[in-house]
Amino acid sequence: MATFSFYGLCLVLLIFVLGTVCPGAEARAFFVFGDSLVDNGNNNYLVTTARADSPPYGIDYPTHRPTGRFSNGLNMPDLISQRLGAEPTLPYLSPQLTGQRLLVGANFASAGIGILNDTGVQFVNIIRIPLQLEYFRQYQQRVSALIGAKQTQKLVNNALVLMTLGGNDFVNNYYLIPYSARSRQYALPNYVRLLISEYQKILTKLYNLGARRVLVTGTGPLGCVPAELAQRSQNGECAPELQQAAELFNPQLNQMLSNLNNKIGSHVFISVNSKKMHSDFITDPGAYGFVSSKIACCGQGPYNGLGLCTRMSNLCPNRDLYAFWDPFHPSERANKIIVQQMMTGSSDYMNPMNLSTILALDSQN
Repeated sequence: MATFSFYGLCLVLLIFVLGTVCPGAEARAFFVFGDSLVDNGNNNYLVTTARADSPPYGIDYPTHRPTGRFSNGLNMPDLISQRLGAEPTLPYLSPQLTGQRLLVGANFASAGIGILNDTGVQFVNIIRIPLQLEYFRQYQQRVSALIGAKQTQKLVNNALVLMTLGGNDFVNNYYLIPYSARSRQYALPNYVRLLISEYQKILTKLYNLGARRVLVTGTGPLGCVPAELAQRSQNGECAPELQQAAELFNPQLNQMLSNLNNKIGSHVFISVNSKKMHSDFITDPGAYGFVSSKIACCGQGPYNGLGLCTRMSNLCPNRDLYAFWDPFHPSERANKIIVQQMMTGSSDYMNPMNLSTILALDSQN
């Protein structure tokens, strides 16, 4: 009876208490794939222009130094790791990712990449998604040498995975320049269908590599980020062509994930409605304590939306008051709101279940 009460209490805590994990629960591995929204510093080890390794990036990170995260502080993977009761995953390219630290998981993400391999070509040397998946395979070989193949398979199968792709395929490919190669090749609806088809191949390969719980984020409201407002907006309204892209992409992504789950016969892929999560505080910033959801904290030009965030940029004194840190990326505080919705959000935000429910269900297996 005492044992039942303990696990019952854990279940209640996991579902209803914000950010709580059960006492004594074994921390699960966490793997991250994707772009700059989730890159923890892999691009620091590459010769590329897609980097966040100089101030004022990291100004609010615990060390107050740039880490390669495209944030003033913590990013989504860091905050999810906190909810798992684990230390942050290290970038896969980090020389510190050895020994027991491998068992925490790894972050394979690389700023600038997309679903398509020609996305982000202007950044030259980035870890495109086929190489991220190859690194995941190599990671498993390294862990097998440490704990054996059977335990490695268990670690991977029981892990939580975050996949964040798609935004760059629009802002750094289709809409990067007027009459881009892809926009001449495809009408927008056909381009979206191409992206969904290629994304399905990526997720199927990830499943074949052992992933069994995958959070898949849709694109945010692409036309509302300061970079697009600066380039495309006349009066501060969201850029309609990029909004249309997100409105086409996200429902088809949700349907594709549902089809994959039905085919597999399990809720492997969890749809994260990033567009709704962002739109909440973009539409009504004051309700979330922000003074602005249009102006980036760090940048220059209209809406601080032009160029990179550098030492020479305008810099707001209080990052907690801004929804966007730089022209493209949410502030740490905005990321906290997003991860809170991942944890406890309704099916409008997390489908078919939120992260608290996932943790509760998986703790019983």
